[in-house]
Amino acid sequence: MKSMTGYGRHEAVVGNKKILAEVRSVNHRYSDYTIKLPRHYYFLEERVRKLASEYIARGKVDIFITIETCDGDDKDILLDKSGAESYIRALYELRDSFGLKDDISVMSVARNADIFKVERRLEDQEELWSCVEPVLKEALELFCQMRTREGERIRTDLEGRVSYMRTLAAEIDRRSPETVEEYQKKLYAKIKDLLGSETPDEQRILTEVAIFADKVAVNEETVRLDSHFKEFCEITSSELPAGRRLDFLVQEINREINTIGSKASDIEISKLVLELKGELEKLREQIQNIE
Repeated sequence: MKSMTGYGRHEAVVGNKKILAEVRSVNHRYSDYTIKLPRHYYFLEERVRKLASEYIARGKVDIFITIETCDGDDKDILLDKSGAESYIRALYELRDSFGLKDDISVMSVARNADIFKVERRLEDQEELWSCVEPVLKEALELFCQMRTREGERIRTDLEGRVSYMRTLAAEIDRRSPETVEEYQKKLYAKIKDLLGSETPDEQRILTEVAIFADKVAVNEETVRLDSHFKEFCEITSSELPAGRRLDFLVQEINREINTIGSKASDIEISKLVLELKGELEKLREQIQNIE
């Protein structure tokens, strides 16, 4: 089980490139990637996304990659000859028009940066990716390790809560038949009090009790709850992404708890149902953090 929150960072020099990769993520219903690369390396974006998707199933993920050439040998400086000619002619015209000292030289002309053009050399995409890929992989590994550690803490918390909820459900299952017995005793006492010395109709009382028992019976719901709880623990122990499956399962658990609550005619069972609902909300909140 992995948390959707994580961070990984790795920096290395590969060949003549200094590369830094950072990966961070927060909760999100789906997979959402934001990839930031240097402007001249946008062509790597799809490869970065594809590699990241092998490690990440869900979450809002930000990936930052910086690439620097260590020896600065990735640019060519070219002379704009026509621009230089125009600039030099203008300098001569300035000299002749105002009788200025002729100190026009290479260095004085070179001070005008506009006559130069800086062009980035075309780089081999496969070679560049071979430099970036191992650095990004290491950042993703560190990122996943953090998510796994956090996921283990969440799993421990979830399984503890589910264990407690199973205890509450078992108590409801145990208490349910007792409510029928108590109802039968109260009904018998009430009828006898109303009839006085007359003998109550035992068959009528048994019929009323049977109707009541059917109305408040929660055995089916508690059996399904126990099945859901078992499946919950199987999912949390699985190595597959668990968030969406657990989210669906929580809805099913909530449905059974609501049904039990609607049938409850006993204050003790009502209290247990409220406790179950409180724990379920805590489960729901934690599941939002799971990949």
